[in-house]
Amino acid sequence: QVYTAIYYVLADLAMLSLYCYYRVKNGGRAFPAPINAAFVFLSVGSLPSLSLLGSASTEAPGTFKGRSLLSAPGDELGPKPFSRTEIIGFTIGSISSVLYLCSRVPQILTNYKRKSTSGVSYSLFALVMLGNSLYGLSVLLKNPEPGQGQGDYILHHLPWLVGSLGVLALDVVISFQFLAYRKGRPGTLEERGALLGEPDES
Repeated sequence: QVYTAIYYVLADLAMLSLYCYYRVKNGGRAFPAPINAAFVFLSVGSLPSLSLLGSASTEAPGTFKGRSLLSAPGDELGPKPFSRTEIIGFTIGSISSVLYLCSRVPQILTNYKRKSTSGVSYSLFALVMLGNSLYGLSVLLKNPEPGQGQGDYILHHLPWLVGSLGVLALDVVISFQFLAYRKGRPGTLEERGALLGEPDES
């Protein structure tokens, strides 16, 4: 999870850098506020992520306990209270899952307004859908901690399940848009016109 998070941060920084570079190169105006905010948050977030990379490599590898479908539940299973660290992680995870869900809404609305998915890479969404499916299954198939009930285990991992399986549902919507608009073309003048404008003819 740590390595994946670091990769996402660095990949998003690379894409935002390309966005800013081509916007300046093509004579664009000032960057929108959401782009500036995202760039700052990713830049700040990359520092602790890189520090976690070093600390994660020194930890002893733990054993993964798969969920046994035919095992009988123990008699002492019950709710496991949240520690202070878990509360902080749960809060950050909840905010992350909400932002992750909201990240798909602009693309869905843009596709709907244009009636086209031109310029959108379906390979990206297909790979993300596969990754979120496997990640959600990995959480669901892992055994709870000793003495922890399955419902309490799901509650402790709820933000990450929503962030993976919830985004998967929105990616399915985008997949349907690819099917519905596969023959569509951008209909606005902005999409049809040249990015840098036509040179004046003397």
